[in-house]
Amino acid sequence: MENKEEDVRVGANRFTERQPIGTAAQTQDKDYKEPPPAPLFEAEELASWSFYRAGIAEFVATFLFLYVTVLTVIGVSKSDSKCSTVGIQGIAWAFGGMIFALVYCTAGISGGHINPAVTFGLFLARKLSLTRAVFYMVMQCLGAICGAGVVKGFGKTLYMSNGGGANSVAHGYTKGDGLGAEIVGTFVLVYTVFSATDAKRSARDSHVPILAPLPIGFAVFLVHLATIPITGTGINPARSLGAAIIYNKSHAWHDHWIFWVGPFIGAALAALYHQVVIRAIPFKSS
Repeated sequence: MENKEEDVRVGANRFTERQPIGTAAQTQDKDYKEPPPAPLFEAEELASWSFYRAGIAEFVATFLFLYVTVLTVIGVSKSDSKCSTVGIQGIAWAFGGMIFALVYCTAGISGGHINPAVTFGLFLARKLSLTRAVFYMVMQCLGAICGAGVVKGFGKTLYMSNGGGANSVAHGYTKGDGLGAEIVGTFVLVYTVFSATDAKRSARDSHVPILAPLPIGFAVFLVHLATIPITGTGINPARSLGAAIIYNKSHAWHDHWIFWVGPFIGAALAALYHQVVIRAIPFKSS
């Protein structure tokens, strides 16, 4: 109890993510020291309010993400002419802009993941514990389901008749095409996350200020521009799951595995590339 009171009193996380998105890259210390890897399991986290506060932040952020983006998708889909709506570009801006805003708002609390693939990539790089990673993923998926559910509540007929924002592989593309698009798209996103939050880069290039949410949001925008015509752009398993559960039509589930396997492979490749090639951590001398 004493630890909990102290945690609340100082207003800070006792068990923070080792490299929160949008905060680690802002350090003013030019003498960089490699942070220790996060333990696989940290039992004391479970007794810390900051742990649960971070999970709530992930839930709310993913809820808001699905609410705004799925509403945008439905608005475009219901129109006979894309020219009378924001169109594909507007959908891409909605996804990228919401990620920018939400990462900015939640980075100091949970790291601002808002995506199980991002959480998975950072876990593989030992930036957070397995306990926290699993908790984040569960909260992200619950938030996505609730966000899509609220959109459906606004107008069930309109929602169901316009695809519900659910992801699927478009006609003319194979499952392999869809899987490849999800792998590459998620690689772009997670690689950007690693680069934008790299404290070592901040220490080396400290004369160049980095606002991490901006390149992350812009990466989401660009990936959506490229892959909306292929898969509707998942690159976020929680986003795909939330829309699929609330829409719940057979074609939303036919290719659903792609929107988990693809992002997780892409995230793993990005983590491997950044840690082994860019940072060369396994080959550093002591």
